[in-house]
Amino acid sequence: MIKFKNTISFAVLLALTIGFAACNNNKKLPIYGQREAVITKDKDGNQVVDTVYQTIPNFSFLNQDSTIITQDVFKGKVYVADFFFTSCTTICPTMHRNLKTVYEDFKSNPDVMFLSHTIDFKYDKPAVLKKYSQKLGIDNSKWLFVYGSKEDVYRLAEKNYLVAVEEDSTARDGYIHQGWLVLIDKDKKMRGAYDGTKTEQVEQLKKDISTLLAEEKD
Repeated sequence: MIKFKNTISFAVLLALTIGFAACNNNKKLPIYGQREAVITKDKDGNQVVDTVYQTIPNFSFLNQDSTIITQDVFKGKVYVADFFFTSCTTICPTMHRNLKTVYEDFKSNPDVMFLSHTIDFKYDKPAVLKKYSQKLGIDNSKWLFVYGSKEDVYRLAEKNYLVAVEEDSTARDGYIHQGWLVLIDKDKKMRGAYDGTKTEQVEQLKKDISTLLAEEKD
């Protein structure tokens, strides 16, 4: 078996996502992240090439109700993930204000969920996340907020969601991170990333969720 790896830079992920949607008339979304071309032989001895895409690995975090959740909660679901912290005074309020409009559009659709990971491992314990979600006014069975160790959350963000996060004592709020809203399909593959601070990109996310739902029904 021979494997070839090709990694797409997250720096160009957003541009690729929007460009592809424009060229493809929103019929099918691309798949992002690391991929492997695997060459094997079938039962007749013919070479077969298959592409294995990067997926979001299993995880175990505490949610806003201090309940351990894993990837099983999102089994068979399309979901939008992001990384934030409750005391953020820069991009997070805008991100979640915009993401809530997406939530409102899809809150009655059982196939769509939302997952927000805090990067503040010191302060954002489950009780804090619960108060934050209550203030936001959402249904926690639909939109989950999760807490985990710095090592687990930061590794997941950077390696699997391709979102840069960092603890930085010189930063205004002590942390720096990107404001991406990452769209994950039912097979746990990354299908798009959108700047949560930009209204036009959040509107594109809404369109792409509908596109993905239609695609997965085919």
